[in-house]
Amino acid sequence: MQPVSTQAPAKELSDLETAQRIAAGDRVVLERLMRKNNQRLFRTARSILKDDADAEDAVQEAYMLAHDAMAGFRGGASLSTWLVRIVVNEAIARARKRGRRAEVIRLEGTAGPDGDHSEEDKLASSTEQPEQAVLRAETRRLIEAKIDQLPDVFRTVFVLRAVEELTVEEAAACLGIPPATVRTRYFRARGLLREAIARDVDVGLEETFAFAGHRCDRIVAAVLQRLDDSPALP
Repeated sequence: MQPVSTQAPAKELSDLETAQRIAAGDRVVLERLMRKNNQRLFRTARSILKDDADAEDAVQEAYMLAHDAMAGFRGGASLSTWLVRIVVNEAIARARKRGRRAEVIRLEGTAGPDGDHSEEDKLASSTEQPEQAVLRAETRRLIEAKIDQLPDVFRTVFVLRAVEELTVEEAAACLGIPPATVRTRYFRARGLLREAIARDVDVGLEETFAFAGHRCDRIVAAVLQRLDDSPALP
């Protein structure tokens, strides 16, 4: 049976040391690695699969694959980048199996055609007024919906750059595409997202402070009633 740590490491481990400890069966180090990378891996998988449950499954499977291959990690890239590459490949494979368009990431770099938020919501609502919390949640849902609508070839690049705040070089290493391709796709994704949100805002402005329906009827009825109740003019 593989040895399992009962205490967290006393010092910060290098990526290579982390991989070696996990390969030796250290569950504490494995758990620390997962907690450190869970959000990034989930967001990456979610950007490809566009489904929370499928993304969770992809992340779990990616961790299993990474665990089995951990002894072969040599530190050519950072451990986080290595994990993102695994989850990208796993998510693409799942997208293909589901019969969806799998042109998410072209690993050769050629251009294609032009999370669980409950804890975050609780934290926001504990420090904000209810109206602010609702507005924040609605804004987040709008942005998430518009990101989901980005073309496949741009979406994952945008999530890694804008949401996870990876550098161009880090995103390129994660996806196996040239930095120039990352820059182009990210620039285009930002433009498309901005246009999509602007369209929704324009439609919303047209309906802002709507006055039709019951409010209109109520005011008309009230004025007519007051006129009827007023004494007649001489």
